[in-house]
Amino acid sequence: MTDLAYRVHETALVDAGASIGAGSRIWHWVHVSAGAVIGNDCSLGQNVFVGNKVKIGNNVKIQNNVSVYDEVTLEDDVFCGPSMVFTNVYNPRSAVPRKDEYRKTLVKQGATLGANCTIVCGVTIGKYAFIGAGTVVNKDVPDYALVVGVPGKQIGWMSEHGERLDLPLQGERSIHCEHTQKIYRIKNDTVFAE
Repeated sequence: MTDLAYRVHETALVDAGASIGAGSRIWHWVHVSAGAVIGNDCSLGQNVFVGNKVKIGNNVKIQNNVSVYDEVTLEDDVFCGPSMVFTNVYNPRSAVPRKDEYRKTLVKQGATLGANCTIVCGVTIGKYAFIGAGTVVNKDVPDYALVVGVPGKQIGWMSEHGERLDLPLQGERSIHCEHTQKIYRIKNDTVFAE
């Protein structure tokens, strides 16, 4: 690994102009494009690709074999599981150029995107949401939501610690996280942490 303010494996390709924060680690066969912005203390696993129009916050973990395409934004503390997929064109055709039709995807702070899940472009994944392995997300996901299946369906709520919360999908109730003692409340079909 080359020692700069960040670390780059000798097989990785970081294009001139890319912005990479201190403490970040770029592993084997990664390609970071010139316009990419990557925060501090990130980890990009083997065979990751990061496009030109990508913004990645601090402490983001991107596991092996993930391509983060143009118009994807990952806020702080996002976890991208192995081989999960982002798209940026909704209706691609090889013979029809659609680079001017890229849809923006936003993954908010602390969200987890499980292994082999697919995030269809143009959606927002709420903060601390949890997308199960293999899920296909084709619509916005609320903060703290637990979403699984094809297509993705919300089946519950998750804490910031990554534990399932015993809260109904609708109604009013509160519960505390045994690990952090933080209080979670559901009201008007929305979960809030206190």
